[in-house]
Order: sequence, then structure tokens, then C-alpha cells
Amino acid sequence: MITEFFEYLKMDFALRALIVGVLLAVCASLLGVCLVPKRYSMIGDGLSHVGFGALAVASALGAAPLAVALPVVIIASFLLLRLRENGKIKGDSAVAMISAAALAIGVMIVSLSGSNTDLDGYMFGSLLSVTRADFITAIVLFPLVIIIFAVFYTQIFAVSHDENFARATGMKAGFYNTLLSVLVAVTIVIGMRLMGTLLISALIIFPSISAMRVCRSYFGTIITAVALSVVSFLCGMVMSFAVSTPIGASIVICNMICFFAMCLLGAIVKKKRI
Repeated sequence: MITEFFEYLKMDFALRALIVGVLLAVCASLLGVCLVPKRYSMIGDGLSHVGFGALAVASALGAAPLAVALPVVIIASFLLLRLRENGKIKGDSAVAMISAAALAIGVMIVSLSGSNTDLDGYMFGSLLSVTRADFITAIVLFPLVIIIFAVFYTQIFAVSHDENFARATGMKAGFYNTLLSVLVAVTIVIGMRLMGTLLISALIIFPSISAMRVCRSYFGTIITAVALSVVSFLCGMVMSFAVSTPIGASIVICNMICFFAMCLLGAIVKKKRI
């Protein structure tokens, strides 16, 4: 089966999906380590639903999907950030309202437009949905996300773990929150075609909470989360090839297995320390 899988990777669409998926796994896990401590993890889910609505509009208009979805999701990330911080509707309520509304609008537009959009592919992900344009965009933007994260590593750490203290020291927490939301928006839009609208947020949440089961330091959590995310993606892709399951669901299942394994390992380590 291994030989057959490597032969499979010689196909253009499979190789594109592999490269985009590995880059997505790295970026999503980095951002997840920042979002989970802030309790912002569900923002990824909300933005993916907004992205689905934007893709539906682009499909109905015959426009380039990424050209429509990327600015719309970035604007939505600003809106969600402001609602959580300053709005009368705070917390997960704002995310739930916007995500449900965007998903309903997207489904309605696809239905009324009579387009032949593959809803299953958009919602649950597909290897075939990663086009050459998506690949080029990912190659350009994903490394940019990683570089920005590395450059502002200290500031993002401070804002993620103790925003009040960061503000007290004079740090522009609002700017770094905005920067973080833009990075999440870019990651969501580019990865949504591969992972699916309903499953992309799992790639942000699972690796970080899995790493937190066994790691005490922030840097250790980052490294472990990235490793778990990449391994889960590769295992999920192999599973999808071997048993013909949807790629998005296969990757999430592998992430879930890693989470339970890390929980068990964390319990063993904790018991030994006692």
C-alpha cells in the first residue's frame, strides 16, 4: 500500500493537496496555540462559515472564489473581534449568530442560483478541490503567516496569555489581536477547500489542546502542536487513500486519536511526578 500511495502522490492534485495540507497543518497549529488560551478558538469555526457564504456568492457570480472570500473573511474577523471585546452581544453568542447566518445565506444562494456547486466538497473537504490557484496562493501566504508569527512571537505570546498585563506594559494589544485575527482569516480561507467548512476549525483546536496535555512551556507546546498537526494530516491523508474516506473527516479522526493519546500520556507523566 505504501508503494501505491507514493504512486498516488505523483498525480498533480494529490501532490498539491499534500503540500497545501502540510503548510495548513503548521499554520493552524501555531494559531491554535494562541487562540485556545484566549478562548477564541471558536472564531475559527465562525470564520469558516463566513467563508462558505463568500464562496457561495463567488460561485453564483462566477467570480474567483479566493478573491471574494479572502477580503470578506478578513472583514468578518474584525467584526467578530470587535463584537467580542466591545459589543453588547459578547462571547460565543456573537460567533454562533454570525456563523449560522453566513452558513444559511450560503446554502440559500447556492439553492436559488441553480449552480452546480459541490456543497459536500465545500462542507467536508476534498482533495480535488485544491486548484492550481489555491496552491500558488498557499505557497505565497502560508509562509508569510509563519514568518509574521515568528517575528511577533513575544508580543503574540503576551497578548494570548495575559492581555491585561500586556496592555499595562504599554503593548498595543489591539494591534496584535487584529494581526492574529487576520492570520486566522487567511489560514481559514486557504485551508477551507481542503478541510471543509465544518471541519477546518478542528485543525486549529485539536493540536493545541493535545500538546497542552503534556507540555508545560509555551515553546514546547508550539513544537508539539505543530508535530502532532503535521503527523495527523499525513496519517489522515493515508487513511483517506486507503479506505476511501473524506479527507477532512480522516484528518480530524487522526487528530482526535492524538488527543486521547496525549491525554493518556499526560496522566502517566503527572502520576510519575507525584
